[in-house]
Amino acid sequence: MRLKISKSKNTKIFYVIKTIYIKGKEKTITVERLGNENEVIKKAEGLDPIIWAKKYIEELNKQELENTLPIQVKYSPSKLINKDKQTLFNCGYLFLEKIYYDLKLNKICEEISDKYSFKYDLNNILSRLLYGRIIFPSSKLATYNLSKKFIEQPNFELQHIYRALEVIAKENEFIQAELYKNSLKKSKRNTGVLYYDCTNFFFELEQEDGFKQYGPSKEHRPNPIVQMGLFMDGDGIPLAFNITPGNTNEQTTLTPTEQKILDDFKLSKFIVCTDAGLASTANRKFNDKEDRAFITTQSIKKLKKHLKDWALSPTGWNLNNDTKEYDISKLEDTSDLIEKYKNKVFYKERWIKENGLEQKLIVTFSLKYKFYQQRIRNNQIERAQKAMENKSFKLDKANQNDFKRFITNTSVTKDGEIAEKKILSLNTQQIEKEQIYDGFYGVCTNLEDNAEEIIKVNQRRWEIEESFRIMKSEFKARPVYLSRDDRIIAHFTTCFLSLVLHRYLEKELEEKYTAKEIIDTLREMNLNKIDEIGYIPVYTRTDITDYLHEKFSFRTDYEIIQNKEIKKFLKIIKK
Repeated sequence: MRLKISKSKNTKIFYVIKTIYIKGKEKTITVERLGNENEVIKKAEGLDPIIWAKKYIEELNKQELENTLPIQVKYSPSKLINKDKQTLFNCGYLFLEKIYYDLKLNKICEEISDKYSFKYDLNNILSRLLYGRIIFPSSKLATYNLSKKFIEQPNFELQHIYRALEVIAKENEFIQAELYKNSLKKSKRNTGVLYYDCTNFFFELEQEDGFKQYGPSKEHRPNPIVQMGLFMDGDGIPLAFNITPGNTNEQTTLTPTEQKILDDFKLSKFIVCTDAGLASTANRKFNDKEDRAFITTQSIKKLKKHLKDWALSPTGWNLNNDTKEYDISKLEDTSDLIEKYKNKVFYKERWIKENGLEQKLIVTFSLKYKFYQQRIRNNQIERAQKAMENKSFKLDKANQNDFKRFITNTSVTKDGEIAEKKILSLNTQQIEKEQIYDGFYGVCTNLEDNAEEIIKVNQRRWEIEESFRIMKSEFKARPVYLSRDDRIIAHFTTCFLSLVLHRYLEKELEEKYTAKEIIDTLREMNLNKIDEIGYIPVYTRTDITDYLHEKFSFRTDYEIIQNKEIKKFLKIIKK
């Protein structure tokens, strides 16, 4: 800052002025009007007005250097805001951008760009697709428009997004492999246990084609679907994924993706943990060799009779670090016993050999799990009774979680002959059949570790299920509107990468907040731009925003943030 004296016929006017740079061009702005000569003489209190003004500006420069200088912003109550001029910008994406650059996704984009002759900025496009998927999930057109809400403006056009999708699809496997390598430089990956699961996403189209095929929908929708298989490491960070047509048997998707991990990621020693639906004999045998192992849930209902009788027998149960054997039929004899054992997990184990494969069968029993299953079923029975009273349903085929499975329909006369009159009643046989399995849970493995450790590993499968829920709910990854297979692959590549960024952000925040709390916070972190000066935060400061700033070592919650500070943030983020 420096002094400027403007002369007129009758007096001199003193100003504090400053040179700033806007898009590389110099511009001089007035910081403060000190007054006319007489006014400055009064302020100088006996000093030479020019000397006083220079000393005053010297102090301002010192405060500015220390970042303690108050900034005055002038607004006129009679002046309209500029038409079509954007003044509100999101800064929440900066925390995602820090992780994006920590994982060197920008370098991956550079390597891909070197392979092709396109002129658009792939890094700028991919990063905006990821930040947009997390903060403003929407179509590609809307993502392009919404990316203008970020402080850093897009340097591409809509057509470039669609061209980039083709390249992202082609380089999908390269991106996954390089991302894994880069992640090892950020932090150690917990690859001792890998979780695998499948889900599907439906389309708003009815015509089958390519990946879009009719198959068993997880959401029971009558639409074509595409199937996604996902590997996650032991800390809940996504590792790799695959996309297959909707009519593919999900059991066949595990080994090709796992082979890709063996080949591209150079991993060889790990335990694969899956649910029962992916636990084919072939998949178990694939992981019963070299340094690999498996843990998979086992349906007790589907066990052979002698194994089912052993699993459901009330005797022979153990507790960890306890040599005593328990009879679980006596656990509910008194309220004291229920209180004592309601949070305990009992187990029994044995080795079995079937289809040439030796594996250990572990069965657990928990009163807490039993009471939970009973509560769910009782609610469903209550719904079934109300539906029969009101006749507010169609008695068509019911799935295993549908209350209609508890309703039976018979047509009889007084003599027991078939008649037109239909009688609805509760299916008590079905209820009794399900009650037998309350509280029981089965796991199979080829590991010799103790049962408690194996059960603990298996219990973390919920994180991969939550990952699918985040993609479908928070990221709005479905319904899918794309039709070309390459763009479908690219769409799910960006969903996968967005999930990686989000999971790392959760880890940075030590998993103290839910996905919805984090995403809602990022979305609301807006700044109001003040021309030539900086930005004023217009969001609510909370514990989450404080924690974000603490963890990422920059702050966007000062009363005003100067442009030079924003440049510092970006330099820190992209180093």
